[in-house]
Order: sequence, then structure tokens, then C-alpha cells
Amino acid sequence: MGFIFMSFWKNKRVLVTGGGGFLGSHVVEKLKGRGVTGVFVVRSKDYNLAVEAEVIRLFKEHPADLVLHLAGLVGGILPNKEKPADYFYQNLMMGTLMHHCSWRNGVQKFIAAGAGCGYPESAPNPLKETSFWDGFPQKESAPYSLAKRLLSIQSEAYFRQHGFVSVITIPGNIYGPYDNFNLLDAHVIPALVRKFVEATEKRASSVEVWGTGKAARDFVYAGDVAEGVLLAAETQDKYELINLSSGRETPIREVVELLKKVTGFAGEITWNTSRPDGQMHRRFDTSKAKQLLGWEARTGLEEGLRLTADWYRQHQAEARK
Repeated sequence: MGFIFMSFWKNKRVLVTGGGGFLGSHVVEKLKGRGVTGVFVVRSKDYNLAVEAEVIRLFKEHPADLVLHLAGLVGGILPNKEKPADYFYQNLMMGTLMHHCSWRNGVQKFIAAGAGCGYPESAPNPLKETSFWDGFPQKESAPYSLAKRLLSIQSEAYFRQHGFVSVITIPGNIYGPYDNFNLLDAHVIPALVRKFVEATEKRASSVEVWGTGKAARDFVYAGDVAEGVLLAAETQDKYELINLSSGRETPIREVVELLKKVTGFAGEITWNTSRPDGQMHRRFDTSKAKQLLGWEARTGLEEGLRLTADWYRQHQAEARK
């Protein structure tokens, strides 16, 4: 199996948008691990992917056999509330132009990372791919998540009309090294990792955590998601929408206890219950990924948190914070 996949990548020219970002960094590492040498990491300072002329120039200067589209304007609830038009326009144009120009320039396959928050707010748990269009997503992030969700419609349309192969992966709550650790807009795990690592180093007496700790999320290690993205490229030959997550719910309170353990924090936890918990339950159905890709998340939460905390401890100077 491994030999087959190694041969799949032989002499392939691979464009990775967002390859210098969070998930993209893990994907590029996995590509190098497979011996792929023809990787071009697209950086925003060189190409504005929301401008058609820039995307046309990208493909002219760097022809590709495969495109892994992981770039996006991403942020927490506050920036989504403050700049909803930016989040809609930038993500819509990047996805639309990269997909269209990939087809137009003879790319063999287009694999993209969608948004888990694109699922309808009222969709039943576990979240199945078949319910992706069954309602409106959470209002605060809808401009972002609907812009990302439309890529699945484009992908299906281009496959029906042109036979163009693309797979839209829907990751759960990704965490791991290279994440955004800025407390103003970080997701829950990187924010907690930063708090616990720094509190341990400063020998702080307590760490404040927002909410009650009862809300549960489906956390998945970034390296596992990156493996799923590459397996989608290696195995699929038609349009698909595929969840990539652990398929398990973990309450925030359990995450906190594990972080105390892996960082060695000896102080108290104070729960700021004036802050909202957000959606109480969120879990992804991962049976399709297992069936089509032979993929499942392999990194346990404690191991993943230890890897993330160790990475942040060693890279505080250059971490995004």
C-alpha cells in the first residue's frame, strides 16, 4: 500500500495554498515524508488568490498536477463579527478561482479543506456529510462558512460537466503545532495550551478558563487531518465530501485536566461562567472517511496535547500569538 502511494506522487508537481499556515505546514511535512520533491508552497505575499489575474499568473509560473487548497481567511467569532464581508469575499473568491483555474489548467485532482462550522446549526449529531446542506450554519460565522460551503457545489458541478476530480474534506476541531495561539482569536485548545504552558513557567497560582467546561467538541490532531488530505488525493477519482475528525466528543473540562497533566501545572482552575460555552455538543460521523480512505484519527488526545504543548514551549518566540 505504501509503495503504491509513493509511486502515486512520483514526478508530481503539487501546489499547496496555505502551505505556510497551520494545516498546510503539516501537509507539507507529510508530502516530504512521502518523498515528494515537486512541492510549491503558495504564499499570500507573492500571490493574492482572491484576484483572478494573480491566480492565472500562479498557474502560468507554476504548472501543477495536483492542487491542495488549504488557504483561507480564518479567525474566531470576534473578527468574523467585525469583518463579515471580508470573510465572505476572500474565502469565496479564493476557493472559486483556485478550483476553476485548476480545472482550466489541466490539474488532475483538486483537494480542499472545507469548514466544519459550515454544517447547519440544527444538524443532528453525529454530523453526516448528507446533512451538509440541510439548513443554515451558525449565524456569527455564516459569511465565512457559507463561502467555504459553496466550494462543494462548485466541485460537484465541475465533476458532472467536466469530469474534474475534486474532494472537499471537512475537518473537525483541529489542533496541534503551528496553530494560532493569539488569545484574542485562537480556538479553544491553542488558547488553553498557551495559558497552561505560560502559567507553568511562571509558577502561577491559577489559570482562568472560560465557560463551565461542560461543552464538548470533536478534536482532531492536525497531523492526522493532513494524512487524510493526502489519502483523498491518492485514492479518490470522483467528487466527494468527506469528514476528517476523531468521531469522539470530549468536554472542555477533560481537556483542561489533560493539559494540567501534560504541562505539570500545579495550581488551581477558575471557571469564568460569565463567558458563554457556545454550542454544547458537536461530533462528526467519520464512517465515510474510514470506508473510502481507510482513514481514522490515530493520535489520542493526551498524546496530541503533549505534542502541541511541547511545540509551543519550544517555539514561543515564533509562534503566532
